[in-house]
Amino acid sequence: MSNDLMIYAHRGYSGRYPENTMAAFKAAYETGAQGIELDVQLTKDGEAVIIHDEKIDRTTNGTGYVKDYTYEELSKFDAGSWFNPSFSKERIPRLQSFLKWVTEQDKEMMVNLELKTDLFDYQGIEQKVLTLIEEAGLKQRIIISSFNFDTLKRVRQLDNDIAIGVLFEGIDEEKIGQARSIHAEALHCDQSFALSKGGIEAIAQGLQLRVYTVNNHEDFGPLQTANVQIVMTDYPEKQS
Repeated sequence: MSNDLMIYAHRGYSGRYPENTMAAFKAAYETGAQGIELDVQLTKDGEAVIIHDEKIDRTTNGTGYVKDYTYEELSKFDAGSWFNPSFSKERIPRLQSFLKWVTEQDKEMMVNLELKTDLFDYQGIEQKVLTLIEEAGLKQRIIISSFNFDTLKRVRQLDNDIAIGVLFEGIDEEKIGQARSIHAEALHCDQSFALSKGGIEAIAQGLQLRVYTVNNHEDFGPLQTANVQIVMTDYPEKQS
């Protein structure tokens, strides 16, 4: 069995642009990456927004938790200057706006939505995200992943066949059984698992492996040999 390794831009083209911003997503598209990975949380007023950390301190000029702001309040923060002053006009994107942008592009791309429910189990986030996906007509191009297995179970209860990836760190062979129990087609893992006996067993049981976050070019060969399907990288232009 062999495969062509697909490249997903981790938080967009985050090696050279501020992560999880439209600038990073547009740049990823221009590199020819086959997909974009991003993170989703909910605001105080229930808007699905794209940001990795539960707090806005690291990637904006504001402070505090995403969940404590309305989207209107969040939209006023600068989400780019922390990376470089030239990106001062970047803002935290709404998921709805990002999905609309995806539908407007000439080239089809896959999108991996990581639901960030590790710290706060945002009530209703699963239905909110599924509704936005349905409204955009993008279900066949979406993968939903999360470190929170309860989140993934709720997604599967709400939708019988949307693509799901069980996300975890390190070598944990129990994730194979978890993935199969909710009919997930993939494990989203790090390189250590992909190259372990567990990775071999996962593939033997029909699961795909999608590996994060791989930024060294020399690591791609062994992963391709191991029949990994997708690699997520901060530098998609180096690989695509």
